[in-house]
Amino acid sequence: METDATHAMTHSLLGHNTFGIDVACRNFVEIDSAEQAQDACPAITGPCLIVGKGANLLFTKDYDGTVVHSRILGIEAERQGDHIIVSAGSGEDWDGFVERCVDEGWYGLENLSLIPGEVGASAVQNIGAYGAEAKDYIHAIEAVRMSDGQPVVISPADCHYAYRYSRFKDEWRGQYFITRVSFRLQPTFTPRLEYAGIRRHLDAQGIGNPTARQLRQAIIDIRRAKLPDPDELGNAGSFFTNPVVGRDIYRQLLEQYPDMPHYDIDEDRVKIPAAWLIEQCGWKGQRLGQAGVHHRQPLVLVNLGGAKGSEILALSQAIQKDVSCKFGIHLTPEVNIL
Repeated sequence: METDATHAMTHSLLGHNTFGIDVACRNFVEIDSAEQAQDACPAITGPCLIVGKGANLLFTKDYDGTVVHSRILGIEAERQGDHIIVSAGSGEDWDGFVERCVDEGWYGLENLSLIPGEVGASAVQNIGAYGAEAKDYIHAIEAVRMSDGQPVVISPADCHYAYRYSRFKDEWRGQYFITRVSFRLQPTFTPRLEYAGIRRHLDAQGIGNPTARQLRQAIIDIRRAKLPDPDELGNAGSFFTNPVVGRDIYRQLLEQYPDMPHYDIDEDRVKIPAAWLIEQCGWKGQRLGQAGVHHRQPLVLVNLGGAKGSEILALSQAIQKDVSCKFGIHLTPEVNIL
């Protein structure tokens, strides 16, 4: 465990947020094992923030407290009946973990390829892409209770998973330090091709029945074509969640905008792409100061170089205002703003 503890903001968080915001925290703790977490967590006093790579964070100022980061590594697999239970340390790189699963013949996570972040964050954010979500595969979450260092095992049912949501983001915020996440995967590959863009990409390459590696590569190609690399252009992926509206509101909008894309959730609700709403408001490729809207994917806000978190926040608020005025829809940030 490494700790910096002084009366000043001494530890830079530049490497712990993919927006590339140059802020600092008062104390920084890195934990290498569950046993170490049991000792370290109860000793932390005052405000505390648990981070992975910071792929879903926007810092608007220095953090006046302790930031805790997992360096717990290790991947283990065990056959249980028709499934393979694969357990990974919370500090494992997410995409590296997905790649390992594909290489080993542990299938299911292919559509979640190239999502930035670490394994622990996948259980917090319920990451999702291209028709799949982490909750579809999470088997159990091992964690340490911050207050007393007690180890606990949390079932996915107890997390109340929903679209980009878990109790870790709400009522459990800061209460648990996740040490490992286990996933229920398959020994036989069954591709998930519901997302139209995947099928188009594979068809263009003449691939009718993809292997797991081919599907993973297709997902990587699609993401790279649409989304900027955080190492090259600071961003946190999708800044807003896609709004879900009732059928009545959807029908009213459709009368005004007959080409409006949508995805049926159930008989009563419809999801409307936030990227389309933002583009219709003219924000695609625009900027405010050093904060901008990506020119290919308007759902992604970017740091054009030296932006402050407050600039990106101001841009997001301007977008929210315009979308609300034009469509009567409130965009909710997917990114955690601090």
